[in-house]
Amino acid sequence: MIIVSGEPNPNCDPLYGRVDALLEQLTKSKSLHILMVLDQKNRPLRFSEIKERVDASSTTVSRRLGELIEFDLVQRTKANEESKTHEYSISEYGKQLSPIMHAFYDWVKQRDST
Repeated sequence: MIIVSGEPNPNCDPLYGRVDALLEQLTKSKSLHILMVLDQKNRPLRFSEIKERVDASSTTVSRRLGELIEFDLVQRTKANEESKTHEYSISEYGKQLSPIMHAFYDWVKQRDST
């Protein structure tokens, strides 16, 4: 049976599509790295601090931060009322991914050490 574009497939759980979208975002260059940095620091970081820690171009960091904000994994706030500078922190929703992110990190570390 051929499914015409736009028609939902009744045999496919729509939750898989949401998981696919999240995994697609997390596997983009520097996405997971940015989340790990924000999670480990456990305090808001400025753009330049994130850029330095993930060793990526300004364009890449800016794009990923914007995407992570759209996914509600990162929050952007003003550094203070008078400032035009913003800071970024991992959201509560993003913190829920912490055990999964660390499990990936630990798995790779363990695999590399054998």
